[in-house]
This record gives sequence, C-alpha cells and structure tokens, in this order.
Amino acid sequence: MFINVTVLNHLNKIKINKDLILDKITHNFFTKKNYLNSLKCKDSTVYNFNDYKQMRIPIITVVGRSNVGKSTLINRITKSNKDGSIVHDSEGVTKDIIQRKAFWKNYEFLMTDTGGFSINYNKKNEIYKNMTKQIFSSIEKSSLIIFVLDFFSQITQDEIELAEYLKFQEIPVILVVNKCENINIFNENSKIFWSLGFGEPIPISAIHGINTGELLEKIVSYLPNSKKLSESYTTKVSIIGKPNVGKSTFVNKLLGQYRSIVSDTPGTTSDSVDSYISGGKNCNVYNFIDTAGIKRKKSIEFGIEYFMVNRTLKSVQKSECVLFMIDINNGITDQDVKISDIIVKENKCCVILLNKWDKIKKKMSKQTLIDLCKTSLSKLSWAEIIFTSALNGENCKSVFDLIDSALTQYSKYVSTSILNEIIQEAVKWKRPSSKSQNNGKIFYCTQVSERPPTIAIFVNDPEYFNETYKSYVENYFRTCLKFDGSPIKILWTKRK
Repeated sequence: MFINVTVLNHLNKIKINKDLILDKITHNFFTKKNYLNSLKCKDSTVYNFNDYKQMRIPIITVVGRSNVGKSTLINRITKSNKDGSIVHDSEGVTKDIIQRKAFWKNYEFLMTDTGGFSINYNKKNEIYKNMTKQIFSSIEKSSLIIFVLDFFSQITQDEIELAEYLKFQEIPVILVVNKCENINIFNENSKIFWSLGFGEPIPISAIHGINTGELLEKIVSYLPNSKKLSESYTTKVSIIGKPNVGKSTFVNKLLGQYRSIVSDTPGTTSDSVDSYISGGKNCNVYNFIDTAGIKRKKSIEFGIEYFMVNRTLKSVQKSECVLFMIDINNGITDQDVKISDIIVKENKCCVILLNKWDKIKKKMSKQTLIDLCKTSLSKLSWAEIIFTSALNGENCKSVFDLIDSALTQYSKYVSTSILNEIIQEAVKWKRPSSKSQNNGKIFYCTQVSERPPTIAIFVNDPEYFNETYKSYVENYFRTCLKFDGSPIKILWTKRK
C-alpha cells in the first residue's frame, strides 16, 4: 500500500496520543469510567446505563474540521434537508451536538452531528474549547465514527491529530472524503487519504448524493441488532425564550452533564438540541429540545439567524409541551409577549419558568411577580408558573411534575353530560348579551377532540354572542374543569 512520505513524516513528528490531546484542551473530559458513573440514575433524572444500552439504537458520530460537509451529509442520510442541521458557508455554524434518526433497509440508527474539530485555540474563544470537549464525549458514546475530509483541501494538522486520537478508541472508523463529484478523479488522487490508516476511503458528494448508498451499506455492516428507544414512550418538550435566559444551562442541570454549550454571548445555541431525560414521580422519559433564542423580528438578519429562529418555531410545532423561560431580572418584555403569542397560536400546553429567581428574590415577592406575569401575558394566564435558578438547580426537577400535570389536562376528555351541566349553569349565572336585537340561544355542547381539549357549542347563531360572553364561557369551563397548564378551544357552531 502506498503511503505518502510527507504525511507519514508529519504523523511521526507529531506523535500525539489521546492523553496529550486532552491535556492541550486543559479540561477534564469524559473517560469511559466517568461516563458510566455519570449515567447512573440519580433521583431518576438520567438513564441507568444498563437500561440505556439495551434501549438505545446505534449511535453514529460524524466528525471532522469545519466546513467539510458534516451537516450536509447528515441531512442527506436522515432525509431532513428542509428541517435538518443548518448548513452555511460560515465557519462554526454547528456548535452543539445535534442528533437525528436515520433508516436504511431494516436498520435504524442515530446520526450525531458535531462542531468543527480544532486543537489550536490561540485565536479562538472558550466556545471552541467546549465544542471539542463535546466532540470527545460524543465519540466515546458512539457505536461507529464517520471521519469526514474535504477532497479539495489539504489534510490539516487538526485532521491528523484527530486521526491519531480516533486510533486510540475501540470504535470502528469509516473515512469519508466529501465533495467528490467525479469518482475517477478521486481514484487518481486517493493515496494521501489511504495514508491516514483507516483503510479504504469512501468518496462521496453529500450535497448531490453521489455514492451515499455505498456509504450506508458500509455503515450498516458495522451495526448490531439493538432495541430502540420507542418514541411512543417519550414526551417532546421544547424550551423557548429570548437569547441568554438560561435554556441551555437548565438542560445541562437536568442532565447532570455538559450537553449544550453555555456562554454569555447571545446566540450560542444555533440549532435545536435534543436530550433524553427521565424524571418526575412516574420516571417518564422526556425529549427536551433546547432551542435558539428568539430575537425581535427586526433584529433577525437573513441567513443563519433566520434559520435558527425558523428551527425553533418548528420545534414548538412538533412538541407536546412548551417550557417558556423568562429572565425575570429583566421583567416581562414586549418580546416575551410576542413569544407567548407563538405558543397560543400553536395550541400547546405550557409551563412558564421565571428563571434567575435567585438574583431577585430579596427584592420582590413571588406573588407580585406572578400577578405581573398573568397581567402581561394575559393569553397565557392559564399556564402554570414556577420560579427557577438553572445555575444552582433551584426547582429545576420540579418542572417534571408540572409537565405531567399540564399534559394530563392537555389530553383530558370530559363527557357530554358533564359539559352540558356546566354550560347550563353558566347560562343561569349570566345570560348571553347579544350584539343585535336577536337573543343568542345555546342548545348543547360536546367535546370533539383532545390535545388541546376542543369543545363544540351548538347555538342558534354564533354572531349573537359577543367576545365578552365567549370569554366568560371559556373561563367558566376552566374554573369547573381545572384546565391548568393547557389551552382549550371553544367552537361556536350554528346548529343546522
């Protein structure tokens, strides 16, 4: 086998092993022993590792330096070009670990997208150090590694050092050379990629899908038969709010490990990050979706920021419950009100987290802040409110039970007889005041759907009922049926 002399000399000169790489990062990374200990179930907040190994599907981690096409490849394999990882020519778009499910033939596996690997931090900030920490952590959890290179770029020192690190892992590695639109040209120039020592490289073009079928065949040849973590037993919970309110810190605190990168810089979280956590009295499994902060519309530039916010909105749509996090030190802002409108529009059950409470508890009472919240966010007056401090963990674990409670109300079904008793009592207390000379008349009502609970009220003509009376009826249902934490829809329907 031909080995490029220049590359071989460079490899021998550097002689970087796993320990040296970890020392250069100046951080205590996860070893396998520490990782196993971190997954031991503490207060039912993280999976027991033995259960996790049996339940999880194979995890495939894609690594490489920035802008080699890792996110594009994952979007191609997972068929998620429309709502997959954000792809852009700018360096460092992907910061957090992004995981998406993929299928090939009879196999199901989880693709993990990582940030660009770099060992030289002289000109880089703390975020890049944290990104590299996450890359190493993801590698150790993987069943298979895909190491992506750029065909049109020379092999860099970072890539050689990463290659040396991967050789110390007891995990199979597939070397992929991206941006190869012409396979014949690649075959003529493939010797340098062989010299990295991972066997035959696979040339692909992620953006055009060239040779990705061969790559998938190679992937599934390494995959064992394993049980999957069934989505039917997980609850999707999205965490939304303005930038820098503490969403990523909150997720990290629940996980008990460093999952999402945290920084004072607004916009650190650039994509939606999924984390599976078990907690609450019933030890249910939740898929927490950490989202990018939603800025004011006029502050959003077209490009990366636009796609970040768009991804956040899609996360709200696919979730069952929304955790709306507010930095209570800044009060309730106009942007918070606009974000609440998004939750109302999507008809999701909601829990409001007034975060960083520890900084203001000596200045204002809880009841004062609750009244302020219900007044300013009147459309979410039905949502449960909890005071948290993501930094020190205050009340973070109490969120699980509030999510369960909100979902219970969100899925509630009330019999037709009970609903009609309530509506008759409501009419006795307050008769409809009509906009016209004709009087509104309510015949009967029934629940037609759940998630959210939707009640159809059959009347002689919906136009005979003004908005004040409609609000009165909705509030009466809430008072009698305790729909705390969940929206309800009232359909005023003309009886035929």
